[in-house]
Amino acid sequence: MSDPRPAAVGRPLLEVEDLRVAFATRRGTITAVDGISFSIGEGEVLGVVGESGAGKSLTGAAIIGLLEPPGHVAGGRILFDGKRIDNLPPAALRRIRGKEIGAIFQDPLTSLNPLYTVGRQLVETIQTHLDLDGAAARRRALDLLKEVGIPGAEHRIDHYPHQFSGGMRQRVVIALALSANPRLIIADEPTTALDVSIQAQIIALLKRLCRDHRTAVMLVTHDMGVIAETADRVAVMYAGRIAEIGPVRQIIQQPQHPYTVGLMGSIPAIGTARDRLAQIDGAMPRPGAVPAGCAFNPRCRHAFDRCRVERPELLPAGASRAACWLHVAGSDRFSSPLRGEDQGEGVSQRPVLAGSGAQAATPPHPNLSPEGRGDGV
Repeated sequence: MSDPRPAAVGRPLLEVEDLRVAFATRRGTITAVDGISFSIGEGEVLGVVGESGAGKSLTGAAIIGLLEPPGHVAGGRILFDGKRIDNLPPAALRRIRGKEIGAIFQDPLTSLNPLYTVGRQLVETIQTHLDLDGAAARRRALDLLKEVGIPGAEHRIDHYPHQFSGGMRQRVVIALALSANPRLIIADEPTTALDVSIQAQIIALLKRLCRDHRTAVMLVTHDMGVIAETADRVAVMYAGRIAEIGPVRQIIQQPQHPYTVGLMGSIPAIGTARDRLAQIDGAMPRPGAVPAGCAFNPRCRHAFDRCRVERPELLPAGASRAACWLHVAGSDRFSSPLRGEDQGEGVSQRPVLAGSGAQAATPPHPNLSPEGRGDGV
C-alpha cells in the first residue's frame, strides 16, 4: 500500500510500509496487523484510535521491537530515519530503543521498578545511552524531572514509585522516555489510567515537548477527545487495518469511512437532545476470523457486492484517505452519500460523504474542538 500521508509536518522520520504482524498458533497463523502503511514526520503527533483488539498497541510494539513471542513481524518494512530497523539483530535494536525511540506505556506503576528510586532508574537509563558520569547523569535526571513538572524535584528524585501519585508517576515515565533525547516516542494509552484534570496536564506536557524538542509522537488511545486536543493527524484502525487516515480536523468534522462515522456518532453531544446514542451493530471480528473483502462489511449498512469480495485500499476522500469502495471515482455507489443517521438522532442529516473532490458537510462535533494543534495538518 502507498503511504496515505497527505502532508508532512517535517521530513518522514518513521515510515511503516505494508506491515503485517502474525502469531503462530496450533490452529495456524493468525494475522493481527494486516498490511498497514503510514509515516510520521519530525515534530508531528499521529493519533491511532480504534476498538480494543484493532492492532494499535501491536503496531507500536512492532516498531520498537517489543513483540512477545509467538508474535512476529511477518511482512513489510519499518524504516527509521531512512534506515530499516525491523530486521536488525536484538543488540542493534536495543541501541536504538531508548536512545532514538522512547516509549510511554499505559500503566506507569508497572513501567517503574518498585525496588529502586526514580532517580536511580533515570540515571541508569541515561548512562545506558549517553556518555555521562554519575554526577552529570544525576543532574540530567533532575533537569528532566523539573521539565515534566515534578514539584520539589530535588527531594522527589530519591523517592520510590509508590510515593508518587498516578499523574506524577506518569510524568516520571515521560521523563524516562525523554532521558536520551529520542526523536520518536511511542505513547501507548498514556492518559487512560488518569483522571480528567491530570489527563489535561499530560496532554499539555506532550504538546510542549513536541514543540520544544521537535519530537515525533505516535499516540495510541481510545479517547477521541485526547486526539482532538493533541494530534496533527489520526489513523483509525479496524481489525488490524487502517480504515481511514488524515488530518485530525477532517476525521472529526468530516469522517469519510462508515466505521469512523459510527465512532463519531457514539460520542455524546453536550446540549443535544437525544434518546439514545448511535451504535454500530455487531462486533469487530476476532483475528483469524476477518471476513473477505472489507473487514467492516458485515456491520456496514452501505456494503454492496464488491465490499464482500475485494479488500479496498486507502482511497482519496477529501483531505483524508479511506479504505472504502464508496470513494472509487465513477462508482454509481459514490453518489449515494452516507448521511447523518449514521451519527444518531439530532445530528445533521446533510451528507457525510460527498462527491469526488467535494467537501463533506458534517458539522463539527460539539464536544471535540481540534484547536490545540492548529488546523491538524
